[in-house]
Amino acid sequence: MDLRPRHRKPFSGFTDAEIEKMEKELKQSGEQVCDQEFCKKLAQAFSHSKGRAGKLIVKWTEVQTWFWNRQRSCLSKDNSAEAKRKLPDVTEECALDKANQTFHMPEGQKVPDLSDLEFEARSSTDGAWYDVDTFISHRYLSSGEPEVLVRFAGFGSEEDEWINVRKSVRERSVPLESSECNKVRVGDPVLCFQERKDQARYVEARVIEIQKKFHDIRGCRCLFVIQYDHDNTEEIVHLRRLCFRPSVLGRLCQI
Repeated sequence: MDLRPRHRKPFSGFTDAEIEKMEKELKQSGEQVCDQEFCKKLAQAFSHSKGRAGKLIVKWTEVQTWFWNRQRSCLSKDNSAEAKRKLPDVTEECALDKANQTFHMPEGQKVPDLSDLEFEARSSTDGAWYDVDTFISHRYLSSGEPEVLVRFAGFGSEEDEWINVRKSVRERSVPLESSECNKVRVGDPVLCFQERKDQARYVEARVIEIQKKFHDIRGCRCLFVIQYDHDNTEEIVHLRRLCFRPSVLGRLCQI
């Protein structure tokens, strides 16, 4: 898997010509526009064009986010009912086709109505957290553990996974606005956008140091030293690469 959409505040620095070009590519190329290499080539073309002289360069992730947000907007208009995140009725019996077995949930157990919430789930393939587009099905294992079949946002059915509800499904993390950087504390758990040569993903980390900087027209310029949970490596990042759990945001809102 590659970078998952986080639905951040859209990059507002595109020129009219660039937006027109992306609209055209979206109509002609369809789902291909979210491909990393495609977005890198388009961002490079924008950055070297005459119309961008004197302006900031365009990052490929900004192009990819624009396409994701545009596609999501179109899908919502075309079929708003299917776009809602909703857990299935787990009071029904559910069948596991692959194992040709039927699992029953413990009697009397129900889940609350979570249709107004958005979720993220941890993929077992790389340990990264991805936005949930749809909960397709559900089952209870013989051990009593609940699992849901997840369709990740921005991915097709070939990437669907059975995910443990208790361990790997939660309300989605969200980014902070630039003006809210002063609310971040050392020790806060975060999801950090980790970009490597062959992979870009959101993984769990913790803030271990904060370097305050003056803000400018680009917003927050503070630096955050984070330590990744999976390998204990450290990296210095900007606020825009961090997303915060709702439990942390609840504390921040009281500050």
